[in-house]
Amino acid sequence: MNETLNKPIIVPWDYSDKAECALIHAIDFSKILSKEIVLVHIVKKESEVAINVEKLNSKAEEINQKYGVRPQVIVKQGNIFSEIKSVMEDCDAQMAIMGTHGMKGLQKFTGSWALKVITGSKAPFIVVQDMPSEADVQKVVLPLDFKLEEREKLVWAHFIASTFKCKFYLCYIESTDPQVTKRTAGNLRAAINYLENKGINYQLQRLDAKEGLATATVNFAKKIGSGLIIIMTTKNIRFQDYVLGAAEQQIIANSAKIPVMCVNPRPDL
Repeated sequence: MNETLNKPIIVPWDYSDKAECALIHAIDFSKILSKEIVLVHIVKKESEVAINVEKLNSKAEEINQKYGVRPQVIVKQGNIFSEIKSVMEDCDAQMAIMGTHGMKGLQKFTGSWALKVITGSKAPFIVVQDMPSEADVQKVVLPLDFKLEEREKLVWAHFIASTFKCKFYLCYIESTDPQVTKRTAGNLRAAINYLENKGINYQLQRLDAKEGLATATVNFAKKIGSGLIIIMTTKNIRFQDYVLGAAEQQIIANSAKIPVMCVNPRPDL
């Protein structure tokens, strides 16, 4: 797989309208990054592989006729939570772009289960709920809290900044806990130093602590017309977080339908 594909963009495919939304976003990214797109469909039975390969090849040709981009197709039998990540590793994917129905759905790649598909991947996932809008990636919201792994997403902030002409908004809330305040301040200093060293345009933005970081981040992103939010997923996330909705799930499924780039903490740090 690595011999034929150069860090492609993966699109988990389930024949839904949300997968179609993800595809259109992927086409936009592929043209900017000069990367191939791979549609990945997971089936429950081995007997379903051949017919779905045929269906996806037909879809790929349709996409080529319409958009001038012909995706590669991969159909695998197994569990979506492990197989999508396996394909991404095999392809050395640049990223995945995945559609979700928000908090309401629990089918395939939708709802709270979206978080379970995302966690553990080395490459980031961009989760979308709608077709690309006029609010392209010019204003990027980067919420920061007290966790040390928050600094890891700065590398992807640089990647986005080098791809798009954008401004970053470093968002934070003030805590009543002095230790949390101290660690958050450390992350902010690290982020500011990093962005300034890279020559990236940014603005520091304090949010309303009463709303909580997730809600305040979404409200602020909506207010400024942001085209992307970059978050870290929770390290060692618990099963109940998938079901009840961790803080990042609230951002992923935001009512403003702003695309969210999800970066997973590196296990070796």
